[in-house]
Amino acid sequence: MSRLLVLGLGYTAGRIAARLAGEGWHVVGTTRDGRGDTLAFDDAGGVLAEIAAATHILSSVPPEGDADPVLARYGPALLRSEAWRGYLSSTGVYGDTGGAWVDETAPTGGRRAPRTQADADWLALGAHVFRLPGIYGPGRSALERVREGKAHRIDLPDQIFSRVHVDDIVSGVLASFGAPAGAYNLADDYPTSQNDVVAFAASLLNLPLPPFVALDSLSPMARGFYRENRRVANGKAKRLGWAPAFADYRAGLRALSAMISPMPASTAPAAASADQR
Repeated sequence: MSRLLVLGLGYTAGRIAARLAGEGWHVVGTTRDGRGDTLAFDDAGGVLAEIAAATHILSSVPPEGDADPVLARYGPALLRSEAWRGYLSSTGVYGDTGGAWVDETAPTGGRRAPRTQADADWLALGAHVFRLPGIYGPGRSALERVREGKAHRIDLPDQIFSRVHVDDIVSGVLASFGAPAGAYNLADDYPTSQNDVVAFAASLLNLPLPPFVALDSLSPMARGFYRENRRVANGKAKRLGWAPAFADYRAGLRALSAMISPMPASTAPAAASADQR
């Protein structure tokens, strides 16, 4: 039986785990505290046993400080394993490209030095490294932010970035199982501005456009996000036979909107006033 060990059973990795469990795989996941049926990440005996038994190992654990906690704790065991190994990384490793396209041959560095180092270390381990842009999906999209009155727009008309539906990450990871190790960008086909995504989500919900806010009013992390500008190419992953089922944000948000119940008019967010636009 194929056995998957997921180190860090979060939103995206959980969708991958559920898909393979539904196909009859034996799946074990770790969480920080070992909640539910998962292993605690610090349960070294249990995790080492699962590494030894696994046919496939996937990590979605982000760096902590300057180190990748998975490699710091379990690196030697992973190096000995003959399992397929994968790591969920970020297109943030490319940094700001001024809106230019980037593929897997582009230099890495960016503002996220620990993530860039983890990306390189997993590649050196012989892993499949999936560089992911903004992830959206059920329960986690612009639709929820608009509906809850938490969405905003930024007056940066030239800011472009890529995104990907979580289920297209799932299919991309599965498509790589028989492919050579290396870096793979998993992104949709049509990068666009966050403002366009938010506006389309509002239109699907028949709600007013969220207000514009000043860049300086955002958190340092959010400001860093908006100061990066790039388009992510997905041609290498497509050569595996993969293609995003949701080729652009419109297709993805339309599908997600069909899963959301209508919002009572009395609870709808108020329209932005003229001085907020």
